[in-house]
Amino acid sequence: QVQLVESGGGLVQAGASLRLSCAASGRAFSNYAMGWFRQAPGKEREFVATINQSGGRTYNADSVKGRFTISRDNAKDTVDLQMNSLRSEDTAVYYCAASRSTAAVSLRRLYDYWGQGTQVTVSS
Repeated sequence: QVQLVESGGGLVQAGASLRLSCAASGRAFSNYAMGWFRQAPGKEREFVATINQSGGRTYNADSVKGRFTISRDNAKDTVDLQMNSLRSEDTAVYYCAASRSTAAVSLRRLYDYWGQGTQVTVSS
């Protein structure tokens, strides 16, 4: 079992930056690939970014490439999402998730544990 708690959400203006953090507890954090997903009102939960167990490989959704960066610290059991040049369409609840996969994965169904989410609102 892995427990995930997100933090760092808030209300910002378009063009601003925000850094989300996810703290993990429970089983060995370094055994899991990690990902960030988001869900806007009335929409499906969508993939944002993923990072493999060691942190050596990452993959971003096309919609956030060049703006968002995922990173992890296996010593601190945390995974972060640095979000730059935010747009109004980035407004959503952002979720941290853990996957037993050894690789960075973008498929929602491959994730085993989820946090409660943190709200990000970008005003235009």
